[in-house]
Amino acid sequence: MLLTKASEYALLSLIIISQKDKPQDVDSLSTQLDISKSFLAKILQSLAKEGILKSFKGAHGGFLLAKNPNEFSIKQIVACAEKKPTMVLECTTEFGCCPSNKSDFCRILPFLNKLQSKIDDFLDNMTLKDIIS
Repeated sequence: MLLTKASEYALLSLIIISQKDKPQDVDSLSTQLDISKSFLAKILQSLAKEGILKSFKGAHGGFLLAKNPNEFSIKQIVACAEKKPTMVLECTTEFGCCPSNKSDFCRILPFLNKLQSKIDDFLDNMTLKDIIS
């Protein structure tokens, strides 16, 4: 599946964080979004590890965007939240082919590859700023 709750929560959190001037903590964000604190913490830590967020420790700690919202593609954010490349189906990834080894006669593979290409282009060209606006 292309987008899961992890992607949704990452994007919603980034929207809130991008609108603030001071670090946003996991407690506040999880309360605002009404989502699991531990699940959100894992997502935000992944985003920080990939350089999308800056993490601050301490009493006034939390997360801030590492760069301007127009510098992060939705594809980059989703891949980070999902911890794998965006894909329509597993057989459309550059690594995989048909898990059932039917790629020689799979009639939907060309269609899925075209769809994957369009989705990749769309997500590559849409930024966090685009969804904030």
